[in-house]
Amino acid sequence: MVYSRKGCHLCEVVKESLTKLSRRGGFTWQDVDVDTDGELRRQFNDEVPVVFIDGRKAFKYHMDEQEFLRKLAG
Repeated sequence: MVYSRKGCHLCEVVKESLTKLSRRGGFTWQDVDVDTDGELRRQFNDEVPVVFIDGRKAFKYHMDEQEFLRKLAG
């Protein structure tokens, strides 16, 4: 899952990477716009994008694709 917001360049970069990796990695992911929920906006406002793997925060701001695959496999 990635928490992001519209108009966020870093968010777009991370989502492009997730889209590319999911095509060959056999996993699905969900994008959640933090601005659609007041609690999410308070929680992640200054941290987007935030990537969670299996309910655990894995990356904030940037995501390394190889490290993502390692964490996904672990």
